[in-house]
Amino acid sequence: MQDADFPGSWRPDQGLSTPLFEQLRRHIADLVADGTLRAGRRLPPVRALAAELGLAPHTIARAYRELEEANVVATNGRAGTAVAARDVREQDLTTAAATFASAAASRGCTVEEAVRLVEQAFARL
Repeated sequence: MQDADFPGSWRPDQGLSTPLFEQLRRHIADLVADGTLRAGRRLPPVRALAAELGLAPHTIARAYRELEEANVVATNGRAGTAVAARDVREQDLTTAAATFASAAASRGCTVEEAVRLVEQAFARL
């Protein structure tokens, strides 16, 4: 599979109540999660993507920053922003999952209850 032409035909929906940076963050995270954007794939520079999408540069920068905080992308100064290696993301999520599992188990939560809680959290996103 080749990396997608990002952003391709995708455009944020100005009519949604979801902030534009969050729409972009979710879109990129989804493309990474489903393998459309693979590890090492460089994302467009902030200003170039802002111009292409008709958004303010700070909107793009905020989405990239939040993706970097979640270890979905990595920014390397002048080298730009690229999709992070999967093992970094998995390690981060594995740690978070272990913390949650420990907290749930210590409170007498069953696996089924814990899964339900995670599903509810995803539904609120």
